[in-house]
Amino acid sequence: MKKESEITTKCDPNPIQNSCFDLLTSSEKNLVENNSVTVVYKKGEIICKQGAFASHIIFLQSGLVKQYLEGNPRNLILTITPSGNMIGLPAIYEGNITFPYSVATYVNCSVELIDISVFKQILSQNAKFAFRILSILNENTAQTYGRFFCISQKQLHGRLADILLCLARRVFGNNSFELPLSRNDLAELTGMSTESVIRIMKDFKDDGLISSCGKSFEILDFARLYKISEVG
Repeated sequence: MKKESEITTKCDPNPIQNSCFDLLTSSEKNLVENNSVTVVYKKGEIICKQGAFASHIIFLQSGLVKQYLEGNPRNLILTITPSGNMIGLPAIYEGNITFPYSVATYVNCSVELIDISVFKQILSQNAKFAFRILSILNENTAQTYGRFFCISQKQLHGRLADILLCLARRVFGNNSFELPLSRNDLAELTGMSTESVIRIMKDFKDDGLISSCGKSFEILDFARLYKISEVG
């Protein structure tokens, strides 16, 4: 069995989003700074709404959000997004003027709203920055594919194991973290009932895979949890 340090998952963090603005020239950085504003959102607030006019690109400076498609009776969560990531990039295509999904906060968040016309201007004149944005879009697409596979093909234990591994690796970067998501949030993420989430979390605890006390959470046996996620 692989050691934890040898295991990679589709949710492993990628530093490209944090460094993309380093590729801008001084004048381009000034252009972004002069055409952006910083806004603080409280827990549970909507940052952008599906179908609303896409006037800006969102850079999540701090916090944790969910990107989702609105539905009736249930929404479909595309991804959970930690700080240091850009949101709204799929709105940039020829002829489109709206956000393709909604974004809401899990915790208090600080975001930078960048004028979309300025963002497009820089894309057209800075090839290295444009290529980095393309890489980000491809990475996000691959993670979304993995998420759809998880929800549609894996059994309940595999779904919950998958999202717990994503939280540890991609969101918090540590096997021990404060979990801001409720059991209802986890149910929405995994396409399960809240009762199923509570039951499977108890199974994982009884089997020595995880420990939790209040919002404090720790993965005790990463390799076994990874195996459950893989066999689904």
